[in-house]
Amino acid sequence: MSTNLNMPISKILPRHLERWALVYLRQSTAQQLVRNQESTRLQYALRDRALALGWEANRIEVIDDDLGRSGISAEGRPGFQRLVAEVGLDHVGIIVGLEMSRFARSCRDWHQLLEICALFGTLIADLDGVYDPADHNDRLLLGLKGTISEAELYLVKRRLLDGRLAKAQRGELGKSIPIGYHRRPSGEVIKDPDEQARAIVETIFEQFEQLGTTTGVMRYLKEHGLRMPVRERSGPQMGELAWQRPVRMTLTAMLKNPMYSGAYVYGRRAVDPRLKTPGRPGTGIRLVPQEKWKVLLPGRFPAYITWEQYQRNQELMFANRPQHTGTARQGEAMLVGLIFCGRCGRRMRPAYGERRFQYLCVQAKSVWLDPLCQSLTGAVLDAEIERQVLEALKPAALEVSLAVAADLEAKRAKEERLWGQKLERAKYESERAQRHYYAVEPENRLVARTLEGNWEEKLQALRQMEEEYHRHRAQAPVGLTPGERERIQTLAEDIPGLWHAPQTTWAHRKEIVRQLIDRVTVAVVGESERVQVVTSWAGGHETRTEIVRPVRNLNQLSYLNAMLDRVQALREAGESSRTIAQKLNEEHWRPAKRRCTFTPEMVRQMLCRRGLTRKGKKRKPVLPDLGPDDWTLEALASELALPLSTIYTWVHRGWVQARKDSKRPSRWIIHAEASDLEQLRILRATRPQQRNAIRQASGKTGGA
Repeated sequence: MSTNLNMPISKILPRHLERWALVYLRQSTAQQLVRNQESTRLQYALRDRALALGWEANRIEVIDDDLGRSGISAEGRPGFQRLVAEVGLDHVGIIVGLEMSRFARSCRDWHQLLEICALFGTLIADLDGVYDPADHNDRLLLGLKGTISEAELYLVKRRLLDGRLAKAQRGELGKSIPIGYHRRPSGEVIKDPDEQARAIVETIFEQFEQLGTTTGVMRYLKEHGLRMPVRERSGPQMGELAWQRPVRMTLTAMLKNPMYSGAYVYGRRAVDPRLKTPGRPGTGIRLVPQEKWKVLLPGRFPAYITWEQYQRNQELMFANRPQHTGTARQGEAMLVGLIFCGRCGRRMRPAYGERRFQYLCVQAKSVWLDPLCQSLTGAVLDAEIERQVLEALKPAALEVSLAVAADLEAKRAKEERLWGQKLERAKYESERAQRHYYAVEPENRLVARTLEGNWEEKLQALRQMEEEYHRHRAQAPVGLTPGERERIQTLAEDIPGLWHAPQTTWAHRKEIVRQLIDRVTVAVVGESERVQVVTSWAGGHETRTEIVRPVRNLNQLSYLNAMLDRVQALREAGESSRTIAQKLNEEHWRPAKRRCTFTPEMVRQMLCRRGLTRKGKKRKPVLPDLGPDDWTLEALASELALPLSTIYTWVHRGWVQARKDSKRPSRWIIHAEASDLEQLRILRATRPQQRNAIRQASGKTGGA
């Protein structure tokens, strides 16, 4: 029996007709849906193509969920995802589309669809024919069509991007206009025609140059009641000025925008596919370093600042990041951003309390829950650095002129101009409302009443602003008198006087320190009071000193044994506690904690450590009557490794069960069983602020 090799074999089998026929529709953008409706009608007509191939009308389904969605990826295309899911469930006999590019513009998505169709025996059809992905020849042709579709998309995008770049290189590519600029109908970009809007933008850049932080600029705008001039971009008020509250994000964007320096820039942002979030097409955008900008054309726009000032602003904003030194700010901690741990090399942070502040090395604790690396009282270290800085400034003949006074007067004049512009605008709004009221016919009371109320509101706003202006004038400092100018010249020669002057803020002191010192490295010697300080000066010189920090108890003092020997020698010589305290102070011995001098009570506590009486003889201890699980204060303190004063505090607060011994000297006896000792150990390892909560939760308050 002979076979005709030219006879076409039908690919559509009965098992295909028993399943669904899916008609897939897609157009890339919503603009194409509006302007290219013929393509949409042609795709919907593919339903007739499925009927002609043999499917019944009730077995044909149209998937048009992806109209207006790009085929560059399967993400964000619910129609394509539904199509793949139906094929995977073995519900589809054939997929009909206008052309292969409608299914996918990515070979990854396209070949995934082909694999699933070949696995479940699903056909694919377009206007050219019917294909079986399980057939080698059809699979080769479908793969070639998918590759051409992806290459076509790349070529279209490449031509569009090249066109945008060519236009940007001429400085003609349209850009969004930031605050402080206005675009004329001709396309020319000019500064905002509103004088007050321009003054606000100039003030922002001036204050950032003086204060050095975005927070400082925000605080200045809030204190002076200044708002941001934003032009409405849509709606009935499009193009009108709207005065909005300052927002940190807006201020940051303004300071980073090179357009304020007059430069035309293209390529400041790029999309990193690794940072994109599925389902969010606007994510993954990152800033590109300046050296990689594609286009930089200086002098194309009217400038508010110079290019050099823009560069300084970027360096300052970069330095303000947490991992850098940053701008000098208010706060007593003078070495913020400059102090480093001598043990681990990490940057130390300030921690402010009610009466004092500390420098802490907390990174290991916060990241790995390791013990605190080291800490020390900030006032002691700052005093040493202050001494070194003033000593370094002595030989320098600083020429301090009246430029400070001139800056203050210029700042005051700037504030007066801003207030004048605000008052001028309020007067204009009031006069405008008055003109509208007088322009209406008196008989038209319906309109006249509305205009009269509007006029009254504008007058009230004007009066309120004038009152605020008078209060500002009353609180503002007056100009410098000749005597004050002479005083400034005298202080120019008195550096310590300038340093400690009430008008010198912490930010000023920190700025001086940053000009002279690169970094300060501190290392506490063990747990003692000794702190080794290495000051690295600008220029490479280093100064090594050692300071004494306050410690919690006497046991941390490195010279404790020598001091106790001295106290014992003085007591054996017949000296009283008061005399011993005076001699210790004269000999420059230092106690623990923050005390600067010894007191008789402190001397008596040290004598108790050696068990000495007034005459220098060791006192015979009187043992109290102890029952089962009874402890003396000293024994319990030794058991819990706590200072004796802490046990005293727990007794008086009622945190332990305690009673007075009947024998003199009536010592405290504490009753603590094994469970009580475990509870006390938990208290010992807990912060003082949390101990009350633990005692209340345990339900054991004790009793004295």
